[in-house]
Amino acid sequence: MQNLNVTLIQTELDWEIATANLRRFDKLLQSLECDTDLIVLPEMFSTGFSMDADRLAEGMQGAAVEWLREKARRFQADVIGSIIIAENGKHYNRLCWSSPDGQVRSYDKKHLFRYAGEEKVYTAGNSLMLAEIKGWKIRPFICYDLRFPVWSRNTDNEYDLAVYIANWPERRSAHWKNLLQARAIENQAYVIGVNRIGKDGKGVYYSGDSSIIDPLGEILFRNSHAPCLYTAQLDYDLLDKYRRSFPAWMDVDHFVLR
Repeated sequence: MQNLNVTLIQTELDWEIATANLRRFDKLLQSLECDTDLIVLPEMFSTGFSMDADRLAEGMQGAAVEWLREKARRFQADVIGSIIIAENGKHYNRLCWSSPDGQVRSYDKKHLFRYAGEEKVYTAGNSLMLAEIKGWKIRPFICYDLRFPVWSRNTDNEYDLAVYIANWPERRSAHWKNLLQARAIENQAYVIGVNRIGKDGKGVYYSGDSSIIDPLGEILFRNSHAPCLYTAQLDYDLLDKYRRSFPAWMDVDHFVLR
C-alpha cells in the first residue's frame, strides 16, 4: 500500500464573507509546492461557524462547492471542507468532498452543537461517509462529532484515517487535543484534526491546534495560534504492523446504533 500525502490548512476566517475567505484560501494554496493527495480545510471554511443560514447558505452548485471542484482539478487532489448548504427547504452543515474528476460527495454533520443552538438552525445527518484514496479508507467527521466515540467507532478496521474538521474554541482546546488522541488510540487509526484560528464575529477565540496523530496516539504534528499550510506523509506500514502486533480491533464489542 502506498503512503498518503495530506495537507492541512489552518487560518483565520473572515466572518460571514465567503468571497474573502475563498480569496484567502486561494492565496494560501499558492504556497503549496509539493504533491498531495488530500487537502483539508476547516468547518464552514467559507463563512465561519454562523447560525445565519438563511442569508449565507448556498446550493450544491454554489460558489464554494465550485471552488472546491476547481481546486481538486488544479491540484489533482481530493479537497474537503464544510459549507452551509440549503437543500429541500432545510439547512445543513455539510462536508463536501471534491475529487479531481469533478465528483462531489458529502457528509452532513450528525451531532449539532446544542450549546450554540446549531440544532435549531440545521438538520442533522444520519449517515456515515467512507472515501478511498490510493487504497486508504478515510472517514470524515465535523467538530462536535468528536465528542461521541460511538459515532467514530472503527469496527473491523472500516477506516484507516479519521478526519475531523472544526471551529473549536480555544477555551475547550484541552478537550480537542485529548479527544483527537483518544479517537486514534481506541480506533487504531490515524487521526487528523483541522481547526481555525483567530476571533469570529461573536468574539470567540480559536487557537487552532490542528493535529496529525498516529494509530498509537503519538502526535506527529500540531500547530497552535498561527496560520499554517502543512503537508505530511502518512506511513501505511506503521498502521498495518501495529494492527497486526496489537490486534485489539479483533476484540471490539459489536452492536448496532439505532
